[in-house]
Amino acid sequence: MKTDELVKMANQIAAYFQAYPEDEAVEGMAEHIRQFWDPRMREGLRAHLGAGGEGLDPLARRGAERALGVAA
Repeated sequence: MKTDELVKMANQIAAYFQAYPEDEAVEGMAEHIRQFWDPRMREGLRAHLGAGGEGLDPLARRGAERALGVAA
């Protein structure tokens, strides 16, 4: 899957959780990635975060970092 598609999907999930309190939103985002993204998608997102995470919504970034165990 292309990086821009992963970013778009992550941002869409973040938009859904935007109305939640911040801690719940980050955890909801992380849990969604853990449960529904296949290993290739998670690795693609991990690589994108490692390269700077351009285009990721701040909530999407924090949720992805939590899901993938990547330090902020």
